[in-house]
Amino acid sequence: MSYNNSSSMGFGSGNVRRTFEFGRTHVVRPKGEHQATIVWLHGLGDNGSSWSQILETLPLPNIKWICPTAPTRPVAIFGGFPSTAWFDVSEISEDAADDLEGLDASAAHVANLLSTEPRNVKLGIGGFSMGAATALHSATCHALGHYGNGNVYPINLSAVVALSGWLPCSRTLNNRIEGSRDFIRRAASFPLFLCHGRGDDVVAYEYGEKSARTLSSAGFRNLSFRSYNGLGHYTIPEETDEVCTWLTTNLGLEGYRLN
Repeated sequence: MSYNNSSSMGFGSGNVRRTFEFGRTHVVRPKGEHQATIVWLHGLGDNGSSWSQILETLPLPNIKWICPTAPTRPVAIFGGFPSTAWFDVSEISEDAADDLEGLDASAAHVANLLSTEPRNVKLGIGGFSMGAATALHSATCHALGHYGNGNVYPINLSAVVALSGWLPCSRTLNNRIEGSRDFIRRAASFPLFLCHGRGDDVVAYEYGEKSARTLSSAGFRNLSFRSYNGLGHYTIPEETDEVCTWLTTNLGLEGYRLN
């Protein structure tokens, strides 16, 4: 199932304000009792449809998957050529400048998608590559209680999964959390699952591993990091099987089985 989502997010201050038009959203309905909803975010240049087809095959009958499509925008890493992207990026490294405005806009779009879900359903975010980076930004916003721009983060998240991704704004995280008791309390028990291939030639394995260490040292104690020998910038059944097991355990789901 898919539908056009005309939502736009305007972020900025003063005379500078960017509006982001998000693309088509694809929804995979639960085959069993609806116990959790997860928004899954695609990678740079992709769309929600491709991941919805993968997620539909997973043996997780109690999860509703929402797969939005990022705005099409000029992307610096492509020399300004337009592409679907959750935020702008000039290079995939910890030295790159962070597009906090774009990250906040995408995190707010995801929060908006989750805001209409039933109150008794657990809420999560997952993603691949740039989508994983956006999911991890949402995790830090949840723990802090606000977006990077200071606006209140409105969703009570239960879990975040990040495949082949990285932590944006990692250099400023310690400054942002300093003195925040709420962050320490929320982060300590919040379930995070990060996976990365050692053969990744797009988002370097070392960058993914360092992101996990940064999150752990910041206070995310309930964090699991899995590495896969020989895995490049893609996913494999071994990885998705572990994601299924982890989600079932951390969200308290029923009905999971390995085919």
